[in-house]
Amino acid sequence: MTVESVKPATPGASEPGEPPLAGGGVPLLGHGWKLARDPLAFMARLRDHGDIVRLRLGPKTVYAVTAPDLVGALALSPDYIISGPLWETLEDLLGKEGVATANGPLHRRQRRTIQPAFRLDAIPGYGPIMEEEAHALVERWQRGEVLDVTAESFRVSVRISARCLMRGSYMDARSERITSALATLFAGMYQRMVVPLGPLYRVPIPANRVFNRALADLHRLVDEIIAERRASGQKPDDLLTALLEAKDENGDPIGEQEIHDQVIAILTPGSETAGSVVMSLLHVLTEHPDQVDKIREEVKSVVGDRPVAFGDVRKLRHTANVVVETMRLYPAVWILTRRAVTDTELGGYRIPAGADIVYSPYAVQRDPRSYERHTEFDPDRWLPGGSPEVPKYAMTPFGVGNRKCPSDHFSMAELTLIAAVVASAFRFEPAPGSDSRTHVGITLRPRKLLLRAIPG
Repeated sequence: MTVESVKPATPGASEPGEPPLAGGGVPLLGHGWKLARDPLAFMARLRDHGDIVRLRLGPKTVYAVTAPDLVGALALSPDYIISGPLWETLEDLLGKEGVATANGPLHRRQRRTIQPAFRLDAIPGYGPIMEEEAHALVERWQRGEVLDVTAESFRVSVRISARCLMRGSYMDARSERITSALATLFAGMYQRMVVPLGPLYRVPIPANRVFNRALADLHRLVDEIIAERRASGQKPDDLLTALLEAKDENGDPIGEQEIHDQVIAILTPGSETAGSVVMSLLHVLTEHPDQVDKIREEVKSVVGDRPVAFGDVRKLRHTANVVVETMRLYPAVWILTRRAVTDTELGGYRIPAGADIVYSPYAVQRDPRSYERHTEFDPDRWLPGGSPEVPKYAMTPFGVGNRKCPSDHFSMAELTLIAAVVASAFRFEPAPGSDSRTHVGITLRPRKLLLRAIPG
């Protein structure tokens, strides 16, 4: 199925209609209150009303896409850009000049700058750092303390991203501040997206002050990182050096704001999403101890008695499938938005220029029309012939098209290595006070996961 811009009507041709309106809206807030109250269930139920459904978020009409083929069409069509409620909310954090939020020629030029850091042949160069951080995680856990999985997962993901892509010891002292700031910011941003109260979020009440302090601290951290690298005079072969030496379309150095926003884009989405997946992985290994056994058996067959190394990752097929199935059921990026730049048509319905479109990878990846036993955790479904073929675009944990995450291979290597290392060393059980229910924010993760890591 393709997306085509609306063309002048021809005699006898029927005009595309308007998608059905979802029920259950309330005055002023529309469907925003349902998205805030139980967003995962709400987005999953929309498929029962059609492949495209209209929603009301405050005064705005938003179009929700529920079918995999239309998700692909939406992501690949030039009629839609990165914009809408999600990205407008994220601009306070990510800025307007970073690769995550830019569009058009600026986005294409920025991807050319950062893409070399994530080429397949570049990933092995990060192997020693990934190994060091994964094994350091296990060494910290040997003390037998109750693990705050949120803190541990963000810590390892921030340190891997920062040390691989912005090499320098200055990141060691700042990783804790980055982790703390991101946890506060992503908790507050989802509410700002689904309940767009605008000026009320600037009222100096305690919740807004905490949010604004975290935002200011993160931006200060980024300025410190850039200034310290420049002052050092060092130019290691990393992504930060590439940004500091990047040129714009006229051959001039890119501006300070773009450098700042690009560093934010390096640190923030990758660390937040990878950290959320690590949390979900540990939840899965706790809920499914048989998967710990299977990972251990695979690691033993591949590496014998030595520690797991980065070079082993490609051979750990089942471990990788555990990661993939975790991302299917618990995608870190569970909701995305686009904006139509022209009058267009999608799935036989009219989409007006300027309209916002939303879709949920969480809902699409749990759709019973695409997956047998759609709510069951089954890594073997990803084996050749393990289950009926999954429809195209029904599994998109790293996105689609030119907005696909450039670090997909980097992230899969990181996550597979972490899963192999921790499952080889520990079994896990919930500790008192643990709450594995899903926390829904800009990303998806367990609410408050407290675990005991049991050696052996």
